[in-house]
Amino acid sequence: MSENTGGGFVRRMFANDIATDLAEGRALELAEIYALDALSDPERALIDNYIKDAPEGPQFLERVRQARETLAVSFAAEEEPPAALFGNIMDRITKDAATLPTSEPAAPSVATAGVDDLAAARAKRGERRRFGGARGWLVGAAAAAVIALGGVGVGAYVAAQNDPVNQVLQAQDVQKKTAPVPGGGTATISASSAKDSFVVLMDGVAPAPDGKVYQLWTLPKDGSAPVPQGTMDAETLSKPAVVKGLSSASSVAITVEPTGGSSSPTLPLVLVVALSA
Repeated sequence: MSENTGGGFVRRMFANDIATDLAEGRALELAEIYALDALSDPERALIDNYIKDAPEGPQFLERVRQARETLAVSFAAEEEPPAALFGNIMDRITKDAATLPTSEPAAPSVATAGVDDLAAARAKRGERRRFGGARGWLVGAAAAAVIALGGVGVGAYVAAQNDPVNQVLQAQDVQKKTAPVPGGGTATISASSAKDSFVVLMDGVAPAPDGKVYQLWTLPKDGSAPVPQGTMDAETLSKPAVVKGLSSASSVAITVEPTGGSSSPTLPLVLVVALSA
């Protein structure tokens, strides 16, 4: 497909929505994501409502507490020493050095140790600042929660949310239609006006005959010529494809075409599904 995800669904620990994750028993795996506030308000409300009566509720809350504690301890802001501290220490060193007997070697003073510690702290702080400031903190925070607690891949979950397919499937206004495909199987169309896109997913559909492929088309609302939206061969047939331009399309159609696709549909159409924009 020209607009597909370049490989279709990736097998992940998470489903496409929080409700499914909870229904399939993955509440504990959401604890670190919950602790990092990587959720929308409706998603957080779903988890709160589930956890209050769930038997794993106490364990979930403990994992959230541990994640937040890890972040608080690992990334607490360093306090700057008073501006005059370094100057005061240097003055004290100078005065103490002047009163030391010249016949005896001077032992390292507490003040000297303080200067060394202060210099080391400043150097360390400078290295941390060069690491990237707030950006480094955010990256480190996510990593700390996952690595320290042995949790799931927060980064993978966020990436899933940013996937064009998942953006449509997880949209608040998504509408789904499933239609039977002649010869067996179904085609599910998931459309989101907010994303101006729809996702096509074929399930249980046999590949097109040898030398042929299925091809997707959008039928414009203005009655103009069908717009080709890519082909599905045996390898990509079971993978989802996202198509943009929902607002200008009245329907999505599927045809059987020669390998490589066609510039106009070959009749008869295999399937036509009206789109709700």
